[in-house]
Amino acid sequence: MPELVAPTTRVHASFLQAMTEFHAEGRGRGSDNTMIGRETRAYAATWETPEGFAAYVETLIVAAREDTPRPDGLVPATSLWWVDGSTYLGRLAIRHRLTPSLLEQGGHIGYDVRPTARRRGHATAMLRAALPIANGLGLAAVLVTCDTDNVASRKVIESAGGVLEDQRLDKLRFWVPTS
Repeated sequence: MPELVAPTTRVHASFLQAMTEFHAEGRGRGSDNTMIGRETRAYAATWETPEGFAAYVETLIVAAREDTPRPDGLVPATSLWWVDGSTYLGRLAIRHRLTPSLLEQGGHIGYDVRPTARRRGHATAMLRAALPIANGLGLAAVLVTCDTDNVASRKVIESAGGVLEDQRLDKLRFWVPTS
């Protein structure tokens, strides 16, 4: 049964397969400012080796710590992976607070499901499983956004209790209670 776990080296092979799937749909290119896009550009050159992948995993884990140095505009974020045994199915990040930019478009939680695992309820299950974790971080409600034309993501957010606040630019903004 799939579960949210801290990033782990035990899914290395499956993770690489998932990144190949994301790359095939255009993710990771210079204009892709998503978590996957930024991390692909920063770490893909080292993902292949066990040592490089372990370093990447450690980078994600320490990014949740308040005292970890980070570029301006980035906040502490807890990364979690949705895995079934040794199979990587997706990822989710809980940002511990909002910057003005995250308040407009990014929100507290971002998630991705690998292309071959979509339309099986994984995003819904991931988001629901993340809400108690967000609550444990002191967030009574989280902002989750999606593109205005992403009907599937809108349904995921609404099924988790998300209430539409408004639309800003090309993003719908929902507040989701965490308890």
